[in-house]
Amino acid sequence: MRLSTTPPFDSVLQPWAERLRQRIDLPLVVRWQGGSGLRLGNFEQPRVLIDVRDAAGVAALLRPSLDHLGRAYVEGHIDVSGSAQDIMELAIRLAETGTADGGEPGWVQRIAHRMADAVSHTRAVDREAVQYHYDVSNAFYAEWLDPAMVYSCAYFEHGDETLAEAQRKKIDHILTKLRLQPEQRLLDIGCGWGALVLRAAQQFGARCVGITLSQNQFDEATARVRAAGLQDRIEIRLQDYRDIQGPFDRITSVGMIEHVGLRNLSSYFRIIRDLLAPGGWALNHGITSTDPDNGETRHGGGRFIDRYVFPQGELPHIGTVLTTLQEGGLEPFDIESLRRHYARTLQHWSENFEAKGERLKSLVPEKTWRIWRMYLVGSQWAFEHDEISLFQVLCRRAGQTASSLPWSREWVYERGR
Repeated sequence: MRLSTTPPFDSVLQPWAERLRQRIDLPLVVRWQGGSGLRLGNFEQPRVLIDVRDAAGVAALLRPSLDHLGRAYVEGHIDVSGSAQDIMELAIRLAETGTADGGEPGWVQRIAHRMADAVSHTRAVDREAVQYHYDVSNAFYAEWLDPAMVYSCAYFEHGDETLAEAQRKKIDHILTKLRLQPEQRLLDIGCGWGALVLRAAQQFGARCVGITLSQNQFDEATARVRAAGLQDRIEIRLQDYRDIQGPFDRITSVGMIEHVGLRNLSSYFRIIRDLLAPGGWALNHGITSTDPDNGETRHGGGRFIDRYVFPQGELPHIGTVLTTLQEGGLEPFDIESLRRHYARTLQHWSENFEAKGERLKSLVPEKTWRIWRMYLVGSQWAFEHDEISLFQVLCRRAGQTASSLPWSREWVYERGR
């Protein structure tokens, strides 16, 4: 229901605010139409204002979690004013009070995880999920990503790089790890808008195939290949990874395993193994959960992402990645955590998003804008606080002789080729 001009929530929110002030000091004001604002701390100016629009907004405050608060914001039950960083910080602190009051029982998280395990990752389901996330609008993504539109963790070699520099270094870091050579055949599974295959062809002389399930990404990547005059070296396909024919000398999988499904990881890595030519190498770059049991983050953030951002998405623990990779017939050689790098990447994205707020609102429905605004800053917080992580795993076909392995990782950090 929508609010009338009378303040119907005084009797509920005022006692709630009084109890909360005894436990926590927040630079936050909660308001509703026709009612006075409730201060939740001692401050001169609030950092965040929450305007309650209806009873569902009240319910979210009374049982705060990132899922409940995020859902109320996205659906318009509450409006929130303040910087994205401040909003997320105070949402976490509110969610912690909800946890102290009981929060979401652990058994709810476990059941939700088992239900996610049961998701059928058919070609049609995976295509629909990918298109939901990536086919929002190319113009929308272009406003807050780097010019190459790289939508994955960047690599800040020294920490002071621009986003564009760090994304270019990430791609070079991957291709250098793979020791990509001229004329080798490279497959990029989940190629996005084409940045990696373009770099591999232009700077490393490779012949590339990039696949995606997103129509928007396919169209943009194809146009970029054509604009670069690289149609003879790069082929972009609208294709499922299960339908690829090999062999390939090198394979990259960047930001892809999140869409595969936990039960499908062994078969996914088996497909990569079967696509590799003799002596070939592959690199998997993907987000992982730091919870080995159920993959959920604290305070319900994962449930918000499941509902609004990545339907059917599942994050494996790094132990699960390595186990299923070996079950798929691959041997891991080098494993590198880039958690700090993804926190910085998301900081850049979130700051760009905030700076382009009005422009972005003109490109997508406000609900979509609200979803991505909270998703970016919430993910930044999760990487910063070790809720989720990012690992690159360099691997090859298992069962080869030890003498065919490099003695060291020296080449990974060499600059120049």
